[in-house]
Amino acid sequence: MTQHWGSIYIPMIKILIADDDKNLRRVLMNELSDEGFDVAGAENGVKTIDMLEKNEYDILLLDLNMPGLGGMDILKRINELETPTEVIVLTAHATVSTAVNAMKMGAYDYLTKPFQVEELITVIEKAYEKKKLLYENIRLRSQIKRQSGTKKIITNSPVIFEVLETAKKFAESDFPVLIYGESGVGKELISKYIHEVSKRAEGPFIAINCGAIPETMLESELFGHEKGAFTGAYTKKLGLLEIANQGTLFLDEIGELNSQLQGKLLRVIETGSFFRVGGTKEIRVYVRFVSATNKDIKDEVEAGKFRPDLYYRVSTLSLRIPPLRERKEDIPLLVDYIIRNNTAFKNKKLSKKSLEVLSEYSWPGNIRELQNVIYRTLFLSRNDIIEPSDLPSDLLVSHKTFSNRLEDVEKEHILKIFREVNGQKRKAAEILGVDPKTLYRKLTSYGIKE
Repeated sequence: MTQHWGSIYIPMIKILIADDDKNLRRVLMNELSDEGFDVAGAENGVKTIDMLEKNEYDILLLDLNMPGLGGMDILKRINELETPTEVIVLTAHATVSTAVNAMKMGAYDYLTKPFQVEELITVIEKAYEKKKLLYENIRLRSQIKRQSGTKKIITNSPVIFEVLETAKKFAESDFPVLIYGESGVGKELISKYIHEVSKRAEGPFIAINCGAIPETMLESELFGHEKGAFTGAYTKKLGLLEIANQGTLFLDEIGELNSQLQGKLLRVIETGSFFRVGGTKEIRVYVRFVSATNKDIKDEVEAGKFRPDLYYRVSTLSLRIPPLRERKEDIPLLVDYIIRNNTAFKNKKLSKKSLEVLSEYSWPGNIRELQNVIYRTLFLSRNDIIEPSDLPSDLLVSHKTFSNRLEDVEKEHILKIFREVNGQKRKAAEILGVDPKTLYRKLTSYGIKE
């Protein structure tokens, strides 16, 4: 029985029945399968260990008295796992004391044969709740390390209101979303918005920048790894796909994935399953994928750098975030928000002319650049009212009123740095980020020859 939502696998409770009684094993497999569980069987201890090593099971129904490898030995092996399978012991009346010992070793509960299937299902559901809590604790510890506070979407722009309306519609489904936009436009903010207004809002939102992590580490970050998978893998590590289970995984700059990872990601999106690095157990997750790029992925597909089948998957729904220069009505709002959220500078504000300068600038770095400019200006300005002269000189060139003062502003800045380093030309050139020869020519034009 397979369940899907928006072509993404929804995992069922996965059960392994380990019992050498063929008839009982077959009856339990049929009964539990009819109840919607994902069930497999093993006829002896060796087979049980083999199946546990190749797959992850939520619940193990374990007969302690199987031939070959004993039930207690199986329990020891299970306890070595970081997220062990919950064990329910199936025992006869004569071996109840052994079952109690098994519980001391970590088994969740035991049932004496014969028992009712309804009774077994109740115990299975309780054991599964315990497993979910243990897994959730591990996942939350990893999630807390990665998540930062959610930022607000500040806008007064009709085009952004339209983007938000579209994003809200996208949130109603579980189809993958691809967000286009230049660096710094707020692609992650929109992806968080999609998550927060979706039915997954109570689940985790996990973000990863595919271009910021070395290729050698990226696979382990996404898929996790088993202990000993490579040099330095001293413990098992959950990948972001597992941490994002039941929630949303945001893949920023997805165009930076290499071809191998593109293929592995495609398989996860299509089947909801994957293997950790160095692992043989299939892991299954229920994740909503939102990706982002500042490239034209179609061009990457045509150039053979991006798999077309993955492109069609991740772009089932697509959304473009306009750059700041196309929504300049947001600039005053954003400036006010940035200042109000820096309590050390909350008494400062920009003059009307300063806002005009900001509004006429093209902002190639978008909101991120605006934020950096405001931070720098707040820190360096001495007065509460910030005038155009307090702004970085490269912003003034775009404003007709101040463009003719650009050379004066540049001269003032160069001389200021020159004085601060006590006339050390090479040191001044290094701070200004210019070639020493260029600085010498500038100083000569200012009448400074020594």
